[in-house]
Amino acid sequence: MRNTFINTIIDACRERDDIFILSGDAGLGVFDRFKEEYPDRFRNMGAAEQNTASFAAGLAISGYKVVVYNIIPFLLYRCYEQVRNDICCQELPVVLAGIGSGITYAPQGMSHYSVEDLGLAQTLPGLVAISPMDPCEARAAACYALDCAKPVYVRLAKNGEPLFHQHEIVDITSPQIIREGEGPVIIFHGSIANEVMSAYEILKEKGYAPTIVSVPTVQPMDIAAITGILSGCRWVVCVEEHFINCGLGSMLARLKSETLADWRLTNIGIPHRFIHDVRKTAGLRSALGISAEHIVNAVKAGSGCAP
Repeated sequence: MRNTFINTIIDACRERDDIFILSGDAGLGVFDRFKEEYPDRFRNMGAAEQNTASFAAGLAISGYKVVVYNIIPFLLYRCYEQVRNDICCQELPVVLAGIGSGITYAPQGMSHYSVEDLGLAQTLPGLVAISPMDPCEARAAACYALDCAKPVYVRLAKNGEPLFHQHEIVDITSPQIIREGEGPVIIFHGSIANEVMSAYEILKEKGYAPTIVSVPTVQPMDIAAITGILSGCRWVVCVEEHFINCGLGSMLARLKSETLADWRLTNIGIPHRFIHDVRKTAGLRSALGISAEHIVNAVKAGSGCAP
């Protein structure tokens, strides 16, 4: 997913001379081709995150389409003030490409996890936040971000994620129906995709057929499209590798309250506490209750069957 996103940006440079990439001393091997072909449009800014955000704003004011690449905590957390004041307040079309969504950097600990970033994104008016589930969505996110006149934050897993989409994406800003089904709708975003799809295959073998919906653009959420998909649905299960109190699930809870929707909502996410466990990603997902097994058990229990 990460390589697909970056390669899409690099390929766009063949027809555009305004793309400028800033790295925060991260993922340097990913940009080897770019540095060779466009040496004057790449800078490694080092471990200077606040300066990087302000530098990106200056380049954007000068007419460049700037892509800032870093691990998410060093892209959005450490320099929140500069992203807020220099980029978002001025509505500059900077692309913030964040790596390591959710707990995909396990077991490196809380300093490298991105489990509250959508909560921060919701405090920044005008910031488009995209959380792709696979390389297909990552490619569409890159194309959208390059043409968007607003600041765009794209949260990506590290690399090697499987392809789940069966067709090319027409509009990355709208929810994507990954599998048609009946009964409950499982709605999710981002790096938890492989757990969701594994759960779907298990449920299908057991006679369940949930509809699977990815919401790549979490902010602004396409309320009309989501409302249409959930029309007639009786039960929605939201799954995310993010704090349960400030991600997509909480957005759906607000939507349900504001529209008086009659569907029942179950949120599966990371408990709102610091993660002190030291495990690899799969083990940590299991410990936090967001694995495929937990998703299967939640759907079965909510459908009137014991886990």
